[in-house]
Amino acid sequence: MVKSVVAKSAARVPFNRVRERAAKRKGGEKALAKLGDDRVLAEMARRIFSAGFVWSVIDKKWPGFEDAFLGFNPKRLLFQPAEFWHDLASDKRIVRNPQKIKSVRENAKFVSDIAAEHGSFGKFLATWPADDQLGLMDILAKRGSRLGGNSGQYLLRFLGRDSFILTNDLMLCLRDCGVPISEKGTSKKDTKLAQAQINAWAAESGLPLTHISRICALSIGENHPVERLREAMQE
Repeated sequence: MVKSVVAKSAARVPFNRVRERAAKRKGGEKALAKLGDDRVLAEMARRIFSAGFVWSVIDKKWPGFEDAFLGFNPKRLLFQPAEFWHDLASDKRIVRNPQKIKSVRENAKFVSDIAAEHGSFGKFLATWPADDQLGLMDILAKRGSRLGGNSGQYLLRFLGRDSFILTNDLMLCLRDCGVPISEKGTSKKDTKLAQAQINAWAAESGLPLTHISRICALSIGENHPVERLREAMQE
């Protein structure tokens, strides 16, 4: 009796209604198009400074990054003289890596250029075809600074764009499923094969690329306990 009541109750509200309510509260797909260029540049910097570094350290220092880089306003940063950028290399509010500091300046121009072409960087991302992530990654790598490889992929994920991340486990899953990807999995041929298979699974399942990417990665490789994963995230 209880089971039947629960089943009837659960069937009253279609999941689409739940999803619409979540999108209304948090922005949904439209939120990406409304994303400010300063937030895009900030996330670019965050991914770049986090690369090869302990993420938790960057997170703790982030308020200092926001102050030091003037809220990551691209136009404001592009007006700063050479002395401003030189002084950042000794600014204790941030991680003092000259090459990564330089990338913020270069990416400020990248963001500004894309915004001039498309209205905003967020609109550019929102209108890019969902089934061509590789093309988007290619633009990030060629026109941006230090946004190739994993940094570009994590950037898309953290900005809220539906995307996959070509982790070792994801590539292992694809090979296990018969996709003829090489052991390194880094060539253009390999990434095209990965994109094609993920697109096919998306069409088959109706799931977002992000879900497929995570599910595939979780389906194979060493099955770490939850406690160990939590520890690794804080190391």
